[in-house]
Amino acid sequence: MNIEHSGDRLRKFTTPRSITPTWLAEKFGVSTQSVNNWFVRGIPKKDLYRVSKELGLRFEWLESGDGHPTMEGIGDVRDRNVDGGLTDIDTWDEQTPLGEDEVYVPFLHEVELSAGSGRFAIEESDSGKLRFFKRDLRQNNVQFSNAKCVSVSGNSMVPVLRDGATVGVNLGKNSLKDIVDGEMYAINHNGQLRVKQLFRIPTGIRLRSFNRDDHPDEDYTFSDIQEQQISIIGHVFWWAMYSR
Repeated sequence: MNIEHSGDRLRKFTTPRSITPTWLAEKFGVSTQSVNNWFVRGIPKKDLYRVSKELGLRFEWLESGDGHPTMEGIGDVRDRNVDGGLTDIDTWDEQTPLGEDEVYVPFLHEVELSAGSGRFAIEESDSGKLRFFKRDLRQNNVQFSNAKCVSVSGNSMVPVLRDGATVGVNLGKNSLKDIVDGEMYAINHNGQLRVKQLFRIPTGIRLRSFNRDDHPDEDYTFSDIQEQQISIIGHVFWWAMYSR
């Protein structure tokens, strides 16, 4: 049985408010990967008090789940005033114009090439898109035109990415030399869109799932890469999902 930890509670608070790991990393002066590790393993004890204070969360709730999450009620912590008060929450929908520091990031998805052929290609969606702050992309060294989103399907990346999770992908890092062992990448595997950890090995590459009990490592030689039309779409620089 999985026991909920402080990282799970932090995700429950941040996800509905569209608070990204990038924003948290900037606020607390750590790397985005460190924040993502908080979500997976829990917040280090040395950081618990500061995180609870800065986000307006009750320390007892963040540490052990006791009581109500917030000290000041539900609100958008990104709009918190210097004196600790809360400003009004801005609402928006698909018709709301982009702000000066915002950009639309489109989704990539699988498209069947012809009815019943069983072959797919990966294309940009005409409708699916998310808003990102330009400053968040800049801080992650992602050019706006290279940012795309991908939806994850299946349980291979549990517990880090559940079925239906959304990841942000940097198309600017799409070659074998760009691979940083253990980082996540979106991959085009003969038209199938996959998200995996990548490792460079002497004979080629290794694809790894977090759920290794059900999805063992996959090793591909350089010859396999060509024959199976495997290519790196880009590096995963951001992800988000609902807690369920």
